[in-house]
Amino acid sequence: MLLHVPKVLTAEQVGHCRERLAQAGWSDGRITAGHQSAKAKDNAQLPENDPVARELGPMILDALSRNPTFFSAALPQRVYPPLFNRYAGGQSFGFHVDNAIRYDRSRGGMEAVRTDLSATLFLSAPEDYDGGELVIEDTYGTHPVKLAAGDLVLYPGTSLHKVTPVTRGERLASFFWIQSLLAEDSQRRLMFELDVSIRRLTADVPDHPALVQLTGVYHNLLRRWSQT
Repeated sequence: MLLHVPKVLTAEQVGHCRERLAQAGWSDGRITAGHQSAKAKDNAQLPENDPVARELGPMILDALSRNPTFFSAALPQRVYPPLFNRYAGGQSFGFHVDNAIRYDRSRGGMEAVRTDLSATLFLSAPEDYDGGELVIEDTYGTHPVKLAAGDLVLYPGTSLHKVTPVTRGERLASFFWIQSLLAEDSQRRLMFELDVSIRRLTADVPDHPALVQLTGVYHNLLRRWSQT
């Protein structure tokens, strides 16, 4: 499932991110690339232990925790700490698939995170740069994505994807991965559609007796399919 989640961050939060990232110490983006993707990757990235990354990451995670669309679609069990990248001067990232497992060392250990879902949170306005589309391939075709600053795109970690060359300006973004309670994309899609329907019915006919039954179906399916 490919999903646009609007306004994850407010304009003020985006402005704060951009201000702090302007003062950050960028490194070669290949520091987190696997063997194959490193050959295709040309960008700048903040090291995971950079003070700016450690400051902004929790702010993004807090915003995600309060976003019902993200929570309903991802059903997150673990979220890899947000990373930050920058593309400018023709930089790009060729087609690749993200590593299946990432190891989160942020809490002093080494916690495995299965990358069921990939997320990109755009921090630059689309009119501020040329190129830089996130291109995602799935069974329904090729989808170029270039969203407003503060908006997020969520897509299966199994997807082949790339970032096209940035030929003017700079493209700033945060990216991270989610291990979902449901490993199967088809199950997540079904649960998301069911949750959206329940919320619409609740708004339109809040006293309808079928709502109790539908809510029960949702939770029973989640209980049956979830991996905790």
